[in-house]
Amino acid sequence: MRVSRMTTCGMVAALIAATGCTTLHDEVALLREENGALRSELSQANTAVEAANEESRQRGLLLAELRKQVDDMQQVPGLTGFEGIAGVTGRVGVGEVTAMIESDILFGSGKAMLKKSAKQTLEAVASVLNTSYAGKQIRVAGHTDTDPIRKSGYPSNYHLGYERAFAVRQQLLSSGVTASRMYLASYGPDEPRTTKAASRRVEIVVLLN
Repeated sequence: MRVSRMTTCGMVAALIAATGCTTLHDEVALLREENGALRSELSQANTAVEAANEESRQRGLLLAELRKQVDDMQQVPGLTGFEGIAGVTGRVGVGEVTAMIESDILFGSGKAMLKKSAKQTLEAVASVLNTSYAGKQIRVAGHTDTDPIRKSGYPSNYHLGYERAFAVRQQLLSSGVTASRMYLASYGPDEPRTTKAASRRVEIVVLLN
């Protein structure tokens, strides 16, 4: 009887142990399966991220190229309305259109009094301002070369640049451009060009926005 009980107890213990091992084996298998599924999902996610990054990079390259094309188009002279006016160069910029007039056409050396021949040029410019750009604000800016003032009587190139801009403004005013549309600026020698002659200029800038 005692041996029978011991045998029964042994069988029960073995059954429990076997059941425990089976359960543990199943749990390990399940964990491995879940781990494999997670790895697969992670791989898919990484692939999707890489694809999104590449798409973003390609869009960035395309946007940069489009911006360059727009900038190139905006820097092309012409199509401003100022074409055909002698001594005037039209230029399209970002949010603005500029009529650049060489100072040698407008003024004598070191002077801020307009030449008689300058009136016709500025009347033509004023006509464009009043037709093609009616109501737009206008900046009249004087520029000089970098040579220091010596004989003209002005304290500095900035003073000379301002007086020249003022003289141009007065002529535009006489040619029908309203005073409320215009304001003055002088950059003096701060924005030189490739030559001294090109640096001496008055820029009439139409603000489009």
